[in-house]
Amino acid sequence: FMWYKNSLVITIVSVVLTLFICYFVAYGLTMYNFKLKNFLFFLVIATMMVPFEILMLPLYKEIIALHLIDTYTGVIIIGLCNASTIFFFRQYLSGLPRELLDAARIDGLGEFGIFWKIMLPLVKPTMITMLLLGINNCWNDLLWPLIVANASTMRTLSNGLAIFIGDRTSEYSLAFTAATVSMLPMLILYIFGQKYFVAGQVSSGIKG
Repeated sequence: FMWYKNSLVITIVSVVLTLFICYFVAYGLTMYNFKLKNFLFFLVIATMMVPFEILMLPLYKEIIALHLIDTYTGVIIIGLCNASTIFFFRQYLSGLPRELLDAARIDGLGEFGIFWKIMLPLVKPTMITMLLLGINNCWNDLLWPLIVANASTMRTLSNGLAIFIGDRTSEYSLAFTAATVSMLPMLILYIFGQKYFVAGQVSSGIKG
């Protein structure tokens, strides 16, 4: 239950913050024109070409310097600005008509009001798709939590399960039970969110 709690806290906080941060970035890169706009987007996309294994040691040193070892913040903070999520949001936003923004401005709605009341409801399919993918990635993440969370009380479900199965390789009934229990949240999530996931995948590739 402790590992379940850790996984839930890390997954919920990480996914919610990542969605809003990436949506803010994608919205700015799509809906506004400014100098170096395309160059900044190129830099965002370029980070996708750098394997995490290359960044792992520098990030670990930063976490140590910030005294974030064995903390939720240390596990969460490195994934809050995800390039693939920004790219996904930008692809969807670029297919929305700019006339919506102009009409809202003429009606006297401020920029934050346009962002929150007009554009955010329109990206609901993509938001749900990114939510499902983000939850899946965070819930099943093994490497980074294993590096940062050394204490047994800070282990996530994936780390705890790996250790549990490693200690009980001969007790197959317990090992399979633990694996099944850890899989259930993701299975339930995809059963209820499948239609939104498919809708978001389809609509993100359509540009009008």
